[in-house]
Amino acid sequence: MAEGLRERKKRETRQRISDIATGLFLEHGFVTVTMAEVAEAADVSVNTVYNYFPAKEDLFFDRSEGVVDRLSRWVRARDAGESAARAVLRELRAELEAVSPRMGLIEGYDRFMRCIDEAPPLRSRLWRIQQEVQENLEATLREETRAGAGDPLPGLIAGQICWVHGTLFVAIGREMAQGRKPGEVSREMLRLLDDIEGLLSEQVLNYAVRGEE
Repeated sequence: MAEGLRERKKRETRQRISDIATGLFLEHGFVTVTMAEVAEAADVSVNTVYNYFPAKEDLFFDRSEGVVDRLSRWVRARDAGESAARAVLRELRAELEAVSPRMGLIEGYDRFMRCIDEAPPLRSRLWRIQQEVQENLEATLREETRAGAGDPLPGLIAGQICWVHGTLFVAIGREMAQGRKPGEVSREMLRLLDDIEGLLSEQVLNYAVRGEE
């Protein structure tokens, strides 16, 4: 269904508040900026800000929903004959080759990471997001393989796949924090991903292979 005028205005207002808040956080630090200051800069009421973002951390991680289910989406969309881990590896390579901002390969990412490092509430929220990613992926693997509730493999495999994903992001954040060019970091991360894949066992690489239609 086409987006209605009311829904479009709400979406645009939410995005504008988020963009303004992000700029304030990066310039002044997450801890020092208040919700009232965000509301004033966005020319809306404080209640309006809270209606869209119940907590200040929600303003900073406003796109976390797409991150939480990204690995699960990749697994569900895997090709026939492709395993869960190989689907994720393929998608990660494609993102790196495209020098995707979704991987943190963007100018200014060092400021984003520095803002997180300096704010304990953001570090805590980031940790929780990472846990949600793994929980979401485990549920997807359990559903895709029809594993029983007592089967530990979906959780173990999800942990391995999330290790790949997390290790890559940590490495990207570390390199981008040094002010390096996204293209240079991308090429190095492609080599790192090859090394990471070499450390995965055959059981991980061949888990949840999609059958032929």
